[in-house]
Amino acid sequence: MKAIRIREPGGPEVLELVERDDPVAGAGEVRVRVRCAGINRADLLQRLGRYPAPPDAPPDIPGLEFAGEIEAVGAGVSGWSEGDRVMGILGGGGYAERVAVPAGQLLPIPPTLNWTEAGAIAEVFLTAADALIERGRLRPGETVLVHTAGGGVGTAALQLARASGAGAIIATASAAKLDRIREAGLPHDLAVDRRAGSFADAVARHTDRAGADVILDTVGAPYWEANMASLATLGRLVIVGVMGGMKVEANLRTLMGKRATVVGTVLRARSKAEKAHLTEMFATRFLPGFTAPDEDPSRLRPVIDRIFPLAEAAEAHRYVESNQSFGKVLLDIDA
Repeated sequence: MKAIRIREPGGPEVLELVERDDPVAGAGEVRVRVRCAGINRADLLQRLGRYPAPPDAPPDIPGLEFAGEIEAVGAGVSGWSEGDRVMGILGGGGYAERVAVPAGQLLPIPPTLNWTEAGAIAEVFLTAADALIERGRLRPGETVLVHTAGGGVGTAALQLARASGAGAIIATASAAKLDRIREAGLPHDLAVDRRAGSFADAVARHTDRAGADVILDTVGAPYWEANMASLATLGRLVIVGVMGGMKVEANLRTLMGKRATVVGTVLRARSKAEKAHLTEMFATRFLPGFTAPDEDPSRLRPVIDRIFPLAEAAEAHRYVESNQSFGKVLLDIDA
């Protein structure tokens, strides 16, 4: 099979197209013929040598999500058959024509979605669902603050917040990406330009100083103080990324006074059982939203920016690193 490997830690130029043996579907796994793979920030970190693959994933082939069709079913797998259209998450190896994946990490592709649409769903929507529902314990009527709302996780989180009955949704991003959020019709009640002053002031004004009940943060250290100021009493700050930095000096009195909760979470390193639980929750609660009518508040849709051929993975990484992308950037495995 064709695959993209990381030759050595470095820039996008270290990604190269190679031939590899097809993976074998072991017990509890299926082998999928991949049609589309999503690019995530974690892939860029892995390429740089800062985010190694877990032991059960190929060490040099990035890729955390895919869409394709089942080619082979391993021992002990029930409920899936050859030819089924599926999407799902991986510990790595998605930039390839074939992957072997635990059956518990599969989702059926809704019949109305094509390969590229399906390839833009699994990692970002599961990450956002985990952050908002499992970790953030979002309840109907609560206020949600979503940072980097124009990214893959951000565009998913805006939709999941609405589908979960959030009372108010506040989005932060650059001015250009806020424009694209509006143009795309993504749900939000307040858009805050992250470069035009403190988002904490905007949150305070919009909520009459009550603050946000759940904050989904992908930035990390630079936003710590403003996030603390923006949290409501009993609020939950869920950190899913640290693009801006990892180390903070914290005033614990603010955290204590608000009786707030700070949760850090990653998806990739979790056990198969944890990933299967999250996948099942998403399938039950949110997957029907991809076929709901446009006017239905539970309506969900992938947001796709650009699609690159597999052989142009290096160029795709350069584009993501430029911070120009809106929503998902994908690899067309067959192109």
